[in-house]
Amino acid sequence: MGLKLFKSVRREVVERHSLRTLFWECTLRCNLRCRHCGSDCRTDSELRDMPLEDFLHVLDTEVTPNVDPGRVLIIFSGGEVLVRDDLERAGQEVTKRGYKWGMVTNGMALTPKRFDALLKAGLRSVSVSFDGFEPIHNAIRQNPLSYERALAALRMISKSGIAYDAITCVTPELVPRLEEWNELLISEGITHWRIFSIFPAGRAKRDDKLHLSASDFRRVMEFIRKTRLENRINLSYACEGFLGGYESEVRDHFYMCAAGVNVASIRVNGDISGCTSVRANYTQGNIYTDSFWGVWQNRFDKFRNREWTKSDECKDCKVWQFCEGGGMHLRDDEGKLMYCHYRMLK
Repeated sequence: MGLKLFKSVRREVVERHSLRTLFWECTLRCNLRCRHCGSDCRTDSELRDMPLEDFLHVLDTEVTPNVDPGRVLIIFSGGEVLVRDDLERAGQEVTKRGYKWGMVTNGMALTPKRFDALLKAGLRSVSVSFDGFEPIHNAIRQNPLSYERALAALRMISKSGIAYDAITCVTPELVPRLEEWNELLISEGITHWRIFSIFPAGRAKRDDKLHLSASDFRRVMEFIRKTRLENRINLSYACEGFLGGYESEVRDHFYMCAAGVNVASIRVNGDISGCTSVRANYTQGNIYTDSFWGVWQNRFDKFRNREWTKSDECKDCKVWQFCEGGGMHLRDDEGKLMYCHYRMLK
């Protein structure tokens, strides 16, 4: 009954498509080379960072005249955002315009001095990648300092009073140790935690050791359900895909892919799309050739009308009416579904 009610709510949300989150992919440079990176970011990215002035021009001429800045969250993403030495200025500028802003980081370069400067620039939220015990985390991130830097960042952020979460991409190696990992996070004073699974895109497509089996995935769902009932840490599964009977038990809300509905992104080359997790080519326009607001209002058909996903394994699926073909980030360039969460749980 809850899913059917939410289905009608979702139709209204799609029809309004009010912009609530805008990602700015400000760089594709990165100080790590993670095995599961969907962006396939590199230290020497061939795409140069977008000039801050270009992004601010879009905000001033296209976004701000059409939204209430106080109701839109801007998220700086990458790559690794902290490789930009003008990040503080970017934060100051969007704060000056009335927007709240946050960032996604691996924590490698988040020193106390840098963090203090970002807070003064208006930083309101941070997500830090933290993928398991030191050997597990460092093996995924491919840097022996990554674990201690991420933990230091989370310790610092958790005491600051701003919104934050630790993000764990669960691998088969971590599944049997999730209870221990939970205890470590709690002992470190970390109060907000999100779990993701790794789907076969980017570098992860070539690394089978990162992919959960169906039994592992069910164990993860059972762990989240149990941990939420204990209420010792605020844990949820990410907005990754429809989870059937687990929907009301592992998240605070029913599943909906908000990419292109409430969420847009401006990529490093100016492309306009849904959230930055959508790595396949579903570009809707480009800020250098198109009106961002015109694109937001009049395009995004594939994001908002998902009838086209009724093919292959989704064609006769009994839960399509609730799932609508899964997240856009789970579709490849040809529109084929790369990973189905519901099927993993059947």
